Amino acid sequence: MNKYIQFHRRSIVDPEGFWGEEAQHIDWRTPFSKVLDYSRPPFARWFVGGETNLCYNAIDRHLPARGDQPALVWISTEVEAKKTYTYRQLHEEVCSVAAMLQSLGVKRGDRVIIYMPMIPEAAFAMLACARLGAIHSVVFGGFASANLAARIDDAKPVIMITADGGSRIGKVLLYKPLVDESLKLAKHPPEKVLVFKRGLDPDMPFVPDRDFDWAALARNVSGRDIACQWLESNDPSYILYTSGTTGKPKGVQRDVGGHMVALASSMRRIFCGEAGETMFTTSDIGWVVGHSYIIYGPLIAGMTTIMYEGVPLRPDPGIWWQIVQDHKVAVMFSAPTAIRTLKKQDPAHRAKYDLSCLKHLFLAGEPLDKPTHDWITRTLACPVVDNYWQTETGWPLLSAQPGVEMTHVKSGSPSFPVFGYDVRLLDETSGKEVAAGEKGVVAIKPPLPPGCMSTVWGDDQRFIDTYFRGFEDQLVYTTFDFGVRDEDGYYYILGRTDDVINVAGHRLGTREIEEAASMHPGVAECAVVGVTDQLKGQLPLAFAVVKEPASIASAEERMKLEGEVMQMVDKQLGAIGRPKRVFFVSALPKTRSGKVLRRSIQALAEGRDPGDLATIEDLSALEQIRECLRTARMT
Repeated sequence: MNKYIQFHRRSIVDPEGFWGEEAQHIDWRTPFSKVLDYSRPPFARWFVGGETNLCYNAIDRHLPARGDQPALVWISTEVEAKKTYTYRQLHEEVCSVAAMLQSLGVKRGDRVIIYMPMIPEAAFAMLACARLGAIHSVVFGGFASANLAARIDDAKPVIMITADGGSRIGKVLLYKPLVDESLKLAKHPPEKVLVFKRGLDPDMPFVPDRDFDWAALARNVSGRDIACQWLESNDPSYILYTSGTTGKPKGVQRDVGGHMVALASSMRRIFCGEAGETMFTTSDIGWVVGHSYIIYGPLIAGMTTIMYEGVPLRPDPGIWWQIVQDHKVAVMFSAPTAIRTLKKQDPAHRAKYDLSCLKHLFLAGEPLDKPTHDWITRTLACPVVDNYWQTETGWPLLSAQPGVEMTHVKSGSPSFPVFGYDVRLLDETSGKEVAAGEKGVVAIKPPLPPGCMSTVWGDDQRFIDTYFRGFEDQLVYTTFDFGVRDEDGYYYILGRTDDVINVAGHRLGTREIEEAASMHPGVAECAVVGVTDQLKGQLPLAFAVVKEPASIASAEERMKLEGEVMQMVDKQLGAIGRPKRVFFVSALPKTRSGKVLRRSIQALAEGRDPGDLATIEDLSALEQIRECLRTARMT
């Protein structure tokens, strides 16, 4: 690990020298005069004075050498369609959308809400905003009207871009009624709405003088070449909202130059993506992974990026592997939840495809449990790299970095701090660094590296109070995740600091119990929540999905398996971690991005309202939880 250690150390002790070199991998219209301005902690300004443009670096600079190379491949198993755009064609489409936005009055610094499904036009819209210097804020398609209205009021956009509808598992979700309702609820609604018609809502309402038809506007501006707006490195590039502890949305603000340099560097040092190769990221553009590694990262690197509208099981559980084979995917990026879903399927669906083109599979979005990591590593003939990061960081914080050095991968571990991140594990009470094998809060000593959030949109004080007030007498960024580091320096994420169960004075992370339960060979995946107990404060409650539903066909079989899972937890953590009950369900309630809705499960278990379910994938999964709890209360 000597090469990695030296590489990382230099990024920490000589950040200006290190990042000054990394910045040479993107194009600058005007060179920066200073690499880092950290005169107002914790705010870091990177590549001060440099002028550049995201869209130029993602498209224009590739046109001389890669104009005819596929840039964007769109595959939809929802509407059974596929389109390929070369870099030259992508440039034409983006210029067309930029011209449309200009004709509607959009200018540099304006905010644009993008509320669209996973269609190419959503990518065109994002890149067009970047081209004009407008600040896009992509809201996950399907968010409820109230959620959308809250984001509108925070960003105060001049225009919203939407579509008539999306599709999920074959079910059409109409967007326009949600948009119309959100604009009624919002205090600062945009004056204009640009609508792309997919033909999913033939009766879609249209508001005169507010709503504009995409196709009609495109005909009016056809053939225009819109020049890039050159932006200072620290100008905002986009706002992406993430959950907050208050009712007000929290807008993560990203800059232009630092964001690009971090993505360009990560594509080389972490993802090993080469120009001309293909990357398939299975996320959604509504999430940070979609921003960084469906749209901007691969295109900055000169790769072909695949944009997929669909789910991993439809039309069959081999669809993702078919895409890898047919498009010669070299780099794939997905989430542990998706892999656990595929783990439950017939292995024949994967075996019939040739995956020899795949260099790496990267997984992020939630902690990767060891059984799932072991299974997918055995299944694929390539390294599987777990990586850990957040919406706030914009790119990996912990990861193996095979482009720096091919280090040994330990199952269940996202390996080491990524270059640029001065990671510390701090005792949650004292704030002191913990020793190897001891649990601590994952924190970053500032300045945050390029690519991380600049601030909370419109609220610098909230940025400080939320992320840098976790420990008295020291200024450190808090991730709100617990982690542990082993004797070899490998990190393991244990779960959120607010996903901690206090059992008779013993603090246990839900992740620890979930992983122990998942070690039972009959369990495919598991979610654990803490529920109030008058005697012990809290007790863990487990909800497990079994690999073979026939194994729990009878009450006796369910009771037997429940006992075995409890014994497995006893063996791994001791009796203190044993769940009060283990309930068996066919699916866990998750968001459309694959995150388990643990807070909603906990609320049901404690007899409370499960809260906002706008992003839930399948309401019936939550109903199963409700029924399990109701039955348990009756017995």
